Amino acid sequence: MENSENIKEMVRQKYSEIALQDKETNSTSCCGATNSCSTEVYNIMSEDYDELKGYHGDADLGLGCGLPTQFAKIKKGDVVLDLGSGAGNDCFVARYETGPEGKVIGVDFTPVMIEKARQNAEKLGFNNVEFRQGDIENLPLTSNSVDVVVSNCVLNLVPDKNQAISEINRVLKPGGHFSISDVVLVGNLPKKLINAAEMYAGCVSGALQKAVYLEIIKLNLFKNITIQKEKPIIIPDEILAKYLSEKEISDFRNSGTGIYSITVYAEKVVCISGGGCC
Repeated sequence: MENSENIKEMVRQKYSEIALQDKETNSTSCCGATNSCSTEVYNIMSEDYDELKGYHGDADLGLGCGLPTQFAKIKKGDVVLDLGSGAGNDCFVARYETGPEGKVIGVDFTPVMIEKARQNAEKLGFNNVEFRQGDIENLPLTSNSVDVVVSNCVLNLVPDKNQAISEINRVLKPGGHFSISDVVLVGNLPKKLINAAEMYAGCVSGALQKAVYLEIIKLNLFKNITIQKEKPIIIPDEILAKYLSEKEISDFRNSGTGIYSITVYAEKVVCISGGGCC
């Protein structure tokens, strides 16, 4: 992959295109990437929100890899931040949990997504849900201002994961927590997949090793780190064939490399002046 700014611009362009597609188109493409790389319907990563209260189908672009709001322990009156809020799907589920007395803030990198989310919120009459354009590596929020952070298959798109996790810690109130769904690896992807921009925007080649991902969370002063849900992600051969030969696909399948969606919960460590952290 190229440098950070090039990666960010590629992501912005890809997701500007995705914002104009419907859920069905995204579900038949390579994890939401444009120029469909599958002729059959492969809903590779996303999960079914239909049973979650507060779900509004118009805001669901089918781009997630988990159900972080289901596990986020949101309480009435909480201030909730959704990173990579897209068309507003997880924000609206979170809004049901926090109630009208709470507040939900969605941050997204893509102006077209922000506009779509704002239109959805206005249509639904939600005056305690707001959307801000911003970079997850430099969040447009004050420190110690939110109770809960959620995110769904977004941090793998961020070039500097450590900085993103650091920003999550900064904006959380002391004792606050997050529940984040993301894609991680066990083993090494073939180089051709790592270098594929489409696979990066599709949430695969930008993923970290699982152990590294969890260690970054720990090093950024989080505690009670728990994997709330884990499932394997199987990329169909039809998609892999865009990048790998038949033999390379076979070697990849037999390599022991695994691609997983994990939902991770963690709490911000509370540091007391002169008394250490707990």
